[in-house]
Amino acid sequence: MIASPGPRKVLQKIPAKNIPSVLIHEIIDGKPLYRKGYREVLAKTKNIEDIMGSSSLQFFIIDYLLGILYPNIDRTKYIIATNEAGLHLDRRNNLAGDILIFDKKVLTIDKINKHYSNVPPKISIEIDLDIELEGFTEHSYIFLKTRKLLEFGAEKVIWFLSESRNIMIATPHGNWEIQDWDKDVEIFDGIIFNVGNYLKQEGSEFA
Repeated sequence: MIASPGPRKVLQKIPAKNIPSVLIHEIIDGKPLYRKGYREVLAKTKNIEDIMGSSSLQFFIIDYLLGILYPNIDRTKYIIATNEAGLHLDRRNNLAGDILIFDKKVLTIDKINKHYSNVPPKISIEIDLDIELEGFTEHSYIFLKTRKLLEFGAEKVIWFLSESRNIMIATPHGNWEIQDWDKDVEIFDGIIFNVGNYLKQEGSEFA
C-alpha cells in the first residue's frame, strides 16, 4: 500500500492573498496547492530559489528514466516533456508533471505555444510529491491527481514513491496497481524501467 504519513500538525492558515503566486505548484478544483517549503519562504528562513527545484533523489531518478526513454521512444510520434511541464485541464485545474509523454497526433504543432498544454499526455510519470500536504494525506492527493489526469485523457499514470519504495500504476479502466519499485515496469511499447535495481546498482541507500 501507499505509505500514509502520521498525524498531521494543525498549521495556522495563511491568507491566500499573502502568498505570492510563484509559490503555487498546482491548482486542483480551484484550490491552490503550495510548493513544499513555502512556509519557510514566507518566514524568510528560505529563499524562493531554495524550494523551486527537485530533490537530488528526484532528479537522479528522472535522469535514469529519461536516459532510457530518449533512445527508445519514437521521436517522430512522441514528445517528452519534463521540468514541471504544465497541464491546463480547465479553469479550475492546472497540474504539473515530472515527465509527460505526448502523442504528436494529439499535441500538434499548432498547440505548441507559451501557455500550459491543454491536451492530455499519453503517459504521466511522477516522482514523489512537491506540495505541502495541507488538507490532504499523501494517499488522497495522489488519488485525486491521478483521477484528474485519467479523466483528462491520460492513458497511464505512474508514481514512483521513495518513502515507501512503491510504484503505483493507474489506467482509465479502473486498473490501479501498487508494487515494489524493484520490479520491472513497462511504460509502453516495450520500454521497461526498474528504479529499485538501478538505485541498488548505483549504491543508493534508497534501493
